[in-house]
Amino acid sequence: MYDIIIVGAGPAGASAAIFSAKAGLKTLVLDNDKGMTKRAWIENHYGVMEIDGPSMVELGKKQALKFGAEIVETKVTFVGEAEAGEGLVVETEGGNYEAKHVILATGAIPELAENSGLTIVDGTEPRIKFVAEVDEFGRTSTPGIWAAGVAAGVSVHSIITAGDGARVAINVISEIKGQRYVDHDVLKA
Repeated sequence: MYDIIIVGAGPAGASAAIFSAKAGLKTLVLDNDKGMTKRAWIENHYGVMEIDGPSMVELGKKQALKFGAEIVETKVTFVGEAEAGEGLVVETEGGNYEAKHVILATGAIPELAENSGLTIVDGTEPRIKFVAEVDEFGRTSTPGIWAAGVAAGVSVHSIITAGDGARVAINVISEIKGQRYVDHDVLKA
């Protein structure tokens, strides 16, 4: 049983994984390697002069792995309540996984959210027709399932989706730990 499973390893998903793994939570990232960031050229990120999308995605995965996240390349087909009634089951083409919380960071493709029975609403970004409905913390209509980034209706700009992935992960971590979680690194003397 994982504490958090994150579906998607783009900016929102990898950012969420970095925070959750660094917080000491058992974190699994499931990714189908088809995210739109893989086609991007980025010059508008604070702190980054320029980077191509594939390099950014790989760097995000490496950061998540550095803190102990596991990453599996597979397509997720369904997320729902586990049969035993505790936690959630994440069904993939390569087998099933269980977690207490799931963060959908699936980008522009709402198929998983729809197949999993989440409430879907119209998207507000150009070319993003539908997104998962979330509250101000990132919770969806199904307890334990959260959404971040474009999948949750956030701007398609990768710097914004990365920030949203971190924000939602902080909210999940805070719920798990029972108090507001803060992760600020400081320079070592």
